[in-house]
Amino acid sequence: MKRHTIESRPGWQQTVEEQGLIYPLTRYPDDSLRPYWDESAYYSFTLPEVEALEKVVEELHRMCLTAAEHIVATDRFADLGITDPRVTESVAEAWRRRAELPSVYGRFDLRHDGTGPAKLLEYNADTPTSLVEAASPQWFWMEERFPGADQWNSLHERLVAAWKNQAALLPPGSPLYFAHSSADELGEDLMTVAYLKETADQAGLDTDWISMEEIGWDPLSGRFVDNQLRFIRSCFKLYPWEWLTTDRFADHVLGTLDNGGGTGSTLWIEPAWKMLLSNKALLAILWELFPGHPNLLPAYLDGPRELATTTGYVAKPLLGREGAGVMVHEPGADPVPVVRQEACCYQELAPLPDFDGNRVVLGAWVVENESAGLGIRESSGLVTDEYARFLPHVIR
Repeated sequence: MKRHTIESRPGWQQTVEEQGLIYPLTRYPDDSLRPYWDESAYYSFTLPEVEALEKVVEELHRMCLTAAEHIVATDRFADLGITDPRVTESVAEAWRRRAELPSVYGRFDLRHDGTGPAKLLEYNADTPTSLVEAASPQWFWMEERFPGADQWNSLHERLVAAWKNQAALLPPGSPLYFAHSSADELGEDLMTVAYLKETADQAGLDTDWISMEEIGWDPLSGRFVDNQLRFIRSCFKLYPWEWLTTDRFADHVLGTLDNGGGTGSTLWIEPAWKMLLSNKALLAILWELFPGHPNLLPAYLDGPRELATTTGYVAKPLLGREGAGVMVHEPGADPVPVVRQEACCYQELAPLPDFDGNRVVLGAWVVENESAGLGIRESSGLVTDEYARFLPHVIR
């Protein structure tokens, strides 16, 4: 794994926008605009390195499924902050019926510097983004800049195949809706959903558009409807389950949830059991089940324990996005280990690799149960936040 500097292509911004990346710039607190898509540098990997990482990703995914089974079997929902009995019952039923429920994709965030084993930082299993840039613009960038090279990137074909494989699980006679929140100002959620809809269209599915805010409730039929009062029988939503089960429509969501048994009215993708994997408590449960695993970092739910005086630790809220609420504690910095009132996971501090002053994290994609691609983000600090930059990569 190496970082290389390179001249950006003339007109790169227009090029990537035409390829679906309509958010190529990030606005900073000083009101300046700087590249989010950053092709002034790229990363290269060897084929054996990528093949080894693919095996790591698929093993981590299997371990996460084992952890989900453990959570349900031992009723550890409270460790995830899931205490509403209606939600726990729905999630447990979804897990038991998982073979009957479509589940498409997820993204592992890994610490890796090209030496030693990759380490799991977290699993974005419910509403992962950065998909468009990983699947499309970086592939076209490679074809233009390094014809004949390869890339860890089978996202598009695997997504199309996933929709084909799971089409039989969808309710017949109605379209699969694709929904995002209209509160998304950058267009990232919009384009993620648009891209997933495109892959479903290519798989031959009947699809339609809607925003989460446009979804209505028909009290006469007791069903969710679109803005033309048509029943919404199935819906891919880029909207976290923790919101779906707590907002003002939560009672209707839980009361009409189709968990594969055919008794409900709306089937949601990703399914409710993804709440088990998109929660940072998963990291601590994995460490309990697989202590000392080379691809895991020590993690706890009751406090930092020995990490406070040895390696240092990172306190992560159980639910969060783009580094929100994450706090880094250097080793020995706290005379008394800090245990936050907010439910957190305390994970060993493993500083992100520094490449020429850039802190890098690997976003490794899973489609269905297989490794499918890589997206790389860089940041200036130890926490990958909303100011991170996306860089392309090649296999050489």
